[in-house]
Amino acid sequence: MAQSLYKALRRVPGTTIDVLTPPAFEPLLAMMPEVDECIRAPFRRGRLGLAERYRLGRGLAGRAYDQAIVLPNSWKSALPPWLARIPVRTGYLGEQRWGLINDVRKLDKQALPTTAQRFTALAAGVNEPQPDLDTLWPGLETDRREQHATAEDLGLGVETRPVLVLCPGAHYGPSKQWPAVKFAQIAATKLGHDWQIWLLGSGSDAAVASEINRRCGNRCIDLTGRTSVAQAVHLMALSTAVVSNDSGLMHIAAALAKPLVAIFGSTDPRHTPPLSKNHRIEYLDLSCSPCFKRRCPFRHVNCLNGITPQSVLDDLEELCAS
Repeated sequence: MAQSLYKALRRVPGTTIDVLTPPAFEPLLAMMPEVDECIRAPFRRGRLGLAERYRLGRGLAGRAYDQAIVLPNSWKSALPPWLARIPVRTGYLGEQRWGLINDVRKLDKQALPTTAQRFTALAAGVNEPQPDLDTLWPGLETDRREQHATAEDLGLGVETRPVLVLCPGAHYGPSKQWPAVKFAQIAATKLGHDWQIWLLGSGSDAAVASEINRRCGNRCIDLTGRTSVAQAVHLMALSTAVVSNDSGLMHIAAALAKPLVAIFGSTDPRHTPPLSKNHRIEYLDLSCSPCFKRRCPFRHVNCLNGITPQSVLDDLEELCAS
C-alpha cells in the first residue's frame, strides 16, 4: 500500500526514494520502479532495540536526506530519522512523537478512510491538495523469464490451462479466514472446468491448504511454505485469477492487476481494499462487523460463513469475462 505514496513522491522531478524496510519486504520493493534503494532495518520485531536504532540513525546522517516520511505510528520508528538529523520528518503524531516528528499531520479518518490514502496524503504539503489515489494504484513489475524459471524450479512447467490461485491463509487469525470447505468447493468447480488450482501461502497456511486439497482428491498443487516472497509474486503473475482472504497476498494480486475476488470478514474493505480496477469484494457488512478481532467474539463467524462459494464463482466469471 505504500507504493502509492512512492508514486506520488515521484511526481516531483529528481526525487530519490530510499526505503527503510524489514528484510522480508525487500523482494517486493525491488519490484517497485519508484524505489532507488532499500535500507535494511536491523530490528527484531517486538523489541525496542535502542542501540540498533541509534547506530542506524547515526549511519544515515551522512546521506543528507531532505525529508523522512515515517509511516508507522510508533515512537521507536521515528527515532532513526531524528537521530540522522533529517531536517523535515513527516508523519502523523502517533505515540505522542512531538519533536521526533516535526512535520506533524492531523489524521482526518473521515476524509482519509483507507490506509493508502493516509500514506499518500503525506506526500503533499499541509495546504496542498491531496493526491488522487485512483491515479496512484500499486503496480509490481516482474520479469517474464523469472516467472517461468520459478514455475520450473517448483516443478510446475509452463501451464497452458487457466490457473486459479487460492490464498486461504491470513496471518492475523481465523476471523479473517474463509472456511476451507468453501475454498474447496471453488477449487472442485474450477478443476471440473479444466482449470489448475495453486494453493499459495506461508508455512503457517499448510494445514488449511492440506484440508482444501484433501477435499478435492489431492488434485490441487499445494505451494504453501514452498516459495519465497519473490517466487509467490512470480507465480501469481502467471495465474489467470486469484481468490484470497484479506491478506498480503491479496494486495500483491491487486498490484499485479489480476482478476481478484477478495474475501473480508472481521476487517473492513473500506479501510484496506485491494487497489486495482479488476476486483470484486465479498463482504457482508453485518451489524457485528468489522470487529477487527482475531477470533469471533460470538463464535459464529457469520461474517465469513455467510459468503457462499456460488457468489465467489459468479464474481470470477464476471471478472474473467471482462
